[in-house]
Amino acid sequence: MSALRRNNVHVTGTGGQAIVFGHGFGCDQHMWRFVAPAFEANFKVVLFDNVGAGGSDLSAFDPTKYSSLQGYADDLVEIGKELGLQQAVFVGHSVSSMIGALASITAPGLFEKLVMVGPSPRYIDDGSYVGGFTEVQIEEMLEFLDSNHMGWSHQMAPAIMGNAEKPELSTELVESFCRSDPIIAKHFARTTFTSDNRVDLKKVSAKTLILQCSDDVIAPLQVGKFVRDHIAGSEIVFLAATGHCPNLSSPQETVAAIRAFV
Repeated sequence: MSALRRNNVHVTGTGGQAIVFGHGFGCDQHMWRFVAPAFEANFKVVLFDNVGAGGSDLSAFDPTKYSSLQGYADDLVEIGKELGLQQAVFVGHSVSSMIGALASITAPGLFEKLVMVGPSPRYIDDGSYVGGFTEVQIEEMLEFLDSNHMGWSHQMAPAIMGNAEKPELSTELVESFCRSDPIIAKHFARTTFTSDNRVDLKKVSAKTLILQCSDDVIAPLQVGKFVRDHIAGSEIVFLAATGHCPNLSSPQETVAAIRAFV
């Protein structure tokens, strides 16, 4: 099957250079609706769903392939090849930041620039490395998701989104989580939250921007600084936006930061 069909790819915009947007766990390309249109006048805008999300082909889900983030990165490379992309910009939210980084390593020349929104190369603390969670906390979270997908969604979404004064955003995230296929969601959650891509950061040669939110429980400040310190020449912008989803909670600030970089 064509990667464009498998990953529900949509292309808009009129620019010569492409900008590709990748979504985070439990979400789909719809989460970029306040950001992506701002680039249509100057870029070819590419939106897609990771396999298992949104309008992707669920039958293409392979537990072995997607047991590591490299499986998703390989899909991204395939999308780039089918569209003939070269020296594009990739904007990845959350786990897709690392997926984009892996794709840039796998296919040098595919992406000229990377924008990482709330990235984390490892969510679990390890010695002096602070990922934000202990191994016990991650296992408890995954067990909760495994036993009660709906309950997990309702409990986790507000914490991930933040912005308690905008409850409609948490509601949207809950609904997005609940639309996900439970079996695939559990698998992707384990792949995401047990991943460790710290050693890959030094292999990234694309010019990189990190967008770091304040009060982000998923990717705290120390993690953003770690990514900056381990990708040569990378920049970090500290957003006023709070929570883990500035593409929804503070789209104008997110657009401005990306636009200044690209």
